[in-house]
Amino acid sequence: MFAMAAWMAAAFGPAMPVEARTGAFSIQKIADGDYVHFGQVAMTSMENAGDIANLGVVIGRDAVAVIDTGGSVAVGRALRAAVRTLTNKPIRYVINTHEHPDHIFGNAAFVHAGTTFVGHQNLTGSIRAHGPFYLHSFRGVLGADAIAQVRLIPPTVLVDHTMTLDLGDRPLLLTAWYPPAHTDCDLTILDERTHTLFAGDLVFLDHVPVIDGSLKGWLDVLPRLARLPADRVVPGHGGRIGSWPGALDDERRYLLAVEADARRFIAAGTPLAKAVPLIGQSERGRWRLFDDYNPRNATAAFSELEWE
Repeated sequence: MFAMAAWMAAAFGPAMPVEARTGAFSIQKIADGDYVHFGQVAMTSMENAGDIANLGVVIGRDAVAVIDTGGSVAVGRALRAAVRTLTNKPIRYVINTHEHPDHIFGNAAFVHAGTTFVGHQNLTGSIRAHGPFYLHSFRGVLGADAIAQVRLIPPTVLVDHTMTLDLGDRPLLLTAWYPPAHTDCDLTILDERTHTLFAGDLVFLDHVPVIDGSLKGWLDVLPRLARLPADRVVPGHGGRIGSWPGALDDERRYLLAVEADARRFIAAGTPLAKAVPLIGQSERGRWRLFDDYNPRNATAAFSELEWE
């Protein structure tokens, strides 16, 4: 676990802090009441202050929900400021789609009376288990001052299967996914009024998918995820929205290729060290950050499948 987490910290990890470029922090309307900030398709660094994940905003008649808060408190503050250019309605909910630092390190920017933090029922345990390591590891990536501002905030509203939150004529369907897929605490948010799905890291576009939960679990979740009644999806990473469910096609192909290669090398008795550089290579050229994440995915897949 430590080796995998160390690899993750390096990958999520240098080039002016977000406060210095807040004017460049853009938020785009994608449907009536639905907005997204597209993070960079990049590794976390001091320059980008962890602004590498896509962040959502949904505005209802009465209140606002923020979906993920970015990879630093600086990103969270920039997101909060962007929300205030859109509306003065209260930010009632911060919904975290999973535990990874690029999605939760901005939470402290939204701590004030009346804001409720929401997440998968496993999110609290995941934050407790991995949060201290993330803080330690990202100290060198983001800088000590940035990490000193981060607060690991567990959700007080837990989603065990499905839950509906209403912002005022704006019902949001929250779904907690099982078994572990991208992580063991994946949560999606569907704006039922606009049929816009905020999928967190269960959906990657352009950015190569990252396996931190279970390859088999992710492949199990995909067909059920595809049945959600959405028209468009905001991926966790990738600078565009996708049509639904076609946005899953590339991700599915990649995961199946990794699975097939890993099974083939396991059956042939190929050692892990020799198999990893070969697994998933048919996907080279189709994804950004492939060389940063594919070796890790290959290692995770091989390690999971060899014990079936």
